[in-house]
Amino acid sequence: MRLSRARVTNYRGIIDTGWFDVEKNKTIMVGPNEAGKTAVLQALQQINPPPDVPKFDALRDYPRSKYNDITTGRVDPKTVTVVEVEFELDDADRAAIPPTMHSVRYAFSRRLDNSARHNLLDAPPLPTFGSITKDLTRLCAHIDPRAEAKTPGGPSPSAELASITNEWTATTAIEGERATALKSWLDKSLPLVDEANDTEEKRFDSLVAAAAAYVDRATALKVLDGRKPVFVLFNNYFRVRPLIQLDHLAQRLSNSVLDDDQYDYGNVCLLKLLGFTAQELSDLGRTSPPAANNPTALQTYRDQLDKRTYQLNAASVQLTNEIRSVWRPREGRAEADKLRIQADGQYLKVVVEDELGVDIELHQRSEGFQWLVSFFVVFFAEAAGKHKNAILLLDEPGLSLHGLKQREFRSTLSRLSESNQTIYTTHSPFLVGPDELNLVRVVEMLDRIVGTKVHTTVTSGDPAALLPLQEALGYDLAQSLFTQERNLVLEGLTDYWYVDATAALLRAADVVNLNEKVALVPAASAGKVVYYATILYAQNFKVAALLDSDVAGDQAAQQETLVHTLGNKCILRTKDAYSGPVAKPEIEDLLRETLVNIAKESLAIDVTVDAAAQPARPIIDLLESTGSGFSKYKLAKAYIRWARDHSASDLTATERDQFKVLIEKINKALK
Repeated sequence: MRLSRARVTNYRGIIDTGWFDVEKNKTIMVGPNEAGKTAVLQALQQINPPPDVPKFDALRDYPRSKYNDITTGRVDPKTVTVVEVEFELDDADRAAIPPTMHSVRYAFSRRLDNSARHNLLDAPPLPTFGSITKDLTRLCAHIDPRAEAKTPGGPSPSAELASITNEWTATTAIEGERATALKSWLDKSLPLVDEANDTEEKRFDSLVAAAAAYVDRATALKVLDGRKPVFVLFNNYFRVRPLIQLDHLAQRLSNSVLDDDQYDYGNVCLLKLLGFTAQELSDLGRTSPPAANNPTALQTYRDQLDKRTYQLNAASVQLTNEIRSVWRPREGRAEADKLRIQADGQYLKVVVEDELGVDIELHQRSEGFQWLVSFFVVFFAEAAGKHKNAILLLDEPGLSLHGLKQREFRSTLSRLSESNQTIYTTHSPFLVGPDELNLVRVVEMLDRIVGTKVHTTVTSGDPAALLPLQEALGYDLAQSLFTQERNLVLEGLTDYWYVDATAALLRAADVVNLNEKVALVPAASAGKVVYYATILYAQNFKVAALLDSDVAGDQAAQQETLVHTLGNKCILRTKDAYSGPVAKPEIEDLLRETLVNIAKESLAIDVTVDAAAQPARPIIDLLESTGSGFSKYKLAKAYIRWARDHSASDLTATERDQFKVLIEKINKALK
């Protein structure tokens, strides 16, 4: 199952974060120091923490300013919800629960006393006694005579039913013991139903379904509770020692006395990755070769040494490949470094072979390289254990890495999130991709009375909270402005998302292929398109601009500087690809029907009737007129999510044709 929404309340500096969405794979939390990012992750972990994680403690975890409410008894920890989440089910979850529950979502919460509550959202409502009374009466009228004929003078089914339901009212839900009692009565009554009577057979089946609804719900709750993922928080990245004395480590492990500096945890993970215990490697280091005249013992000894060598080599190759995906060689070097794990007597060594073939102990390499090695060791060691079916919560990963290494490590985080849903916090612009702004949640604390807030949209009252995003965009823009020979300048970020996401759908369906050498450059507004276009054109790059056909787009398209710089052929308008009745179409109008559905399903804004009745009215105008706080940003973000789970065939034929025309015009203008 996948975490879809979360909310934290009454935890340390957090009064109420508000509900915030969690992405399917990777979610990024940004915000200034003391905003509460770490606290959010710590609270989330308590949904289903690993066994060794400390639980909530009212003294330490309840907001200090309100702790007097606990000591005076005005607030009972049993009633204080700290963290609540909602999960969406995957195919494996649905296969494990009754079919009647396949459309549900699973909600779970943890309270300050560490008790838990769970529930099913969107589940079929439990039937009430009033909703089945008529069917029960008619069934009794059918089976009472048959029961009398079978056992004259015996208790009638209707009398037995009355003894079960005598205290029920029309609003009584059929659940718990009531559902069990009703189901038992139905089972007993089944032989009395005339199987040749289709009406009574169907009536009986519907009553059985009503009685079983609670059982299905209870079964689903029990199954889903056992399937919820473990929340694993990495806020201390344990280091692997470059030299491990095996006999000492084995002794400390057997006595459960580990180093206070937590290095032992990294060492234990390394051994787990290798498939050995410290004692096994230590014993191998002590063993002397048997006598040459004992071939069986000699073969056993050789097999043990070979097994150790092969497993050390396999682990070394795995770690080297992963590290090379991030820690690439500097220009001029023949190849990246190799990591090697070697056993020598009572010592296990982690060394790095450089391009000269020289072995260097791990601790002599940079802090960033040591961190990266330790991260992969810990992660891969735990992947077969508590990280399987786990949600990873990473607090400030990669702090020791250089900015460009962080940028490469971002792709590693993306790969990890494909199998383990990942939420991480960061201050670094290099860990936020320019195409990942829709994955960002802004965390801020403007007032300690109000506490920490988490925003699903990229908004904040604190400029410091948005700084990593501004830096990320600025860095990427600086790179893209002067590296791509072909550039399409768009009015804003939402236009960028629509073009990029739709082009990807059409490319995957082999409908049309947007030239991959074209860089999409979002300007801040239609009025600023001219500045971006002028700068790019001055570098002798090919430049085109895509403008909406609304008033702002018309004004920008008529700017003398823009016309002189690009020429009319390279000023593209949405109306050139649009085939509908809207007089001044924006880019959203090219996806009109799909966006109407997305607005209804994802934003709870239903303009289906109005859109059909007013086909010449721009879709954005329709949505804004609802007075529901509509945001173009939220709509574009919802479209990106939709595009990830759909294909070009899910667009209408008109939408596909319009975007095909648009992309062909872009390719032609920038050929």
